[in-house]
Amino acid sequence: MDLPQAFIDKYQDLLGSASGPFLQALQEPGQKGFRINPLKAQQAPRDLSLNKKVPYGQWGYFGQVAGKGIDHLTGLVYSQEPSAQFVGEVVNAKPGETILDLAAAPGGKSTHIASQLNGQGLLWTNEIFFARAKILSENIERFGVKNAIVSSMDASDLAKILPAYFDKVLLDAPCSGEGMFRKDHDAIQYWSAYYPTECAIRSHEILESAVKLVRPGGELIYSTCTFAPEEDEQTIAWLVKHYPEFTIEAIDRPAGTGIQAGRPEWADNNPDLAKTARLWPQDLPGEGHFVARLKKAELAEDESPVKVPKAQKPSKMSQADVTLMEHFFQESLPGFDLDESRLRTFGDRVFLLPVECPDLGKTKVLRAGLCLGTLKKNRFEPDHALALAVNPSQAGKQVYDLDAHEDLATYIHGDVINTKVDLQKGFVLMTANGNGLGWAKFVNGQLKNFFPKGLRY
Repeated sequence: MDLPQAFIDKYQDLLGSASGPFLQALQEPGQKGFRINPLKAQQAPRDLSLNKKVPYGQWGYFGQVAGKGIDHLTGLVYSQEPSAQFVGEVVNAKPGETILDLAAAPGGKSTHIASQLNGQGLLWTNEIFFARAKILSENIERFGVKNAIVSSMDASDLAKILPAYFDKVLLDAPCSGEGMFRKDHDAIQYWSAYYPTECAIRSHEILESAVKLVRPGGELIYSTCTFAPEEDEQTIAWLVKHYPEFTIEAIDRPAGTGIQAGRPEWADNNPDLAKTARLWPQDLPGEGHFVARLKKAELAEDESPVKVPKAQKPSKMSQADVTLMEHFFQESLPGFDLDESRLRTFGDRVFLLPVECPDLGKTKVLRAGLCLGTLKKNRFEPDHALALAVNPSQAGKQVYDLDAHEDLATYIHGDVINTKVDLQKGFVLMTANGNGLGWAKFVNGQLKNFFPKGLRY
């Protein structure tokens, strides 16, 4: 890999004698990683070799995910670079909290936060670029997240709609991507000596909105996958200077992990910058990351609290449509709690909103909680997202184990399955490795395939 000479000169100057191991690490193969999804009923992968655990992650492992493997298709595993997994650990979401991932695509950190929330509270995950937001929404769906809003909005617009709303806001900032050099050599072509400064200015602009989204007493977590002080320590120094209501909080760096402290000497010699964390590729298996956690001050006695946004009202559905849905859940998912007070329709699609969901009227939303299915003429058709989100035990007897009947390849190919299994007429949850994979409709000894055409192979 041919690194730009300006990049080499810069880090030789910044790191001195330590620059040799750093530059050498960038010439060596990177380390891949993945996380296990605790939201799934069965959490034991079958087509992955569980090698060494990532030392700072509850669900992280070193290794590679097969893109067409069943563990991936059922959302049991999520491919995520090892050092990036540390960011979710710093967020440390608690069940019941309201969390915003502001620049979330493709979804690694959002799915990590969803694991921590465990279905309780609200995860609002946002990506300004719509094409990337669609990928984010797909990954949230495959992971089986029920309590997430996926939007595609500018940070400034979100700040106007939901000011001081979130307990924690994560900004994994768009950056110069120096930590991506090993895995994406094209990132080198975009780099120039001035690029980190350009990216830092852009981060400052996003942070001006991010600070408004954090509630008093809440936290802002900032991260990048670059080594540049302009985008890391210097950006945090700028933040606390311009927004004194924010203070830098210490990040726990577990012993033996190789995680280092931030460098105060690279930004105004503010000693609090040593509370931030740096993950260097020469010190641990991973591409590298920078993470800072900041706390927003509580309101002063003379300050007025920000008005809480209105809650989202459910859609008014016809009794005929409600009856169609109730019939499906009684027959095919009797163990699922269909809370009719949280149903929201978008066209003919029906979503189950997260608990205490704010009003979505002025937001550009791709996914509003869990998509249950589509209302069609005289019938309700369940969505693929529902199959990935439910526990197979909720389907009662309407479950077909593809492994037990050796029909997995047939189903993934999109073919009809002939069976003598005793099933009721209607929709059946198809499972693989103990987790939901999709739907089929049972009629006269045949399972009509509803596996999405875009996923078949």
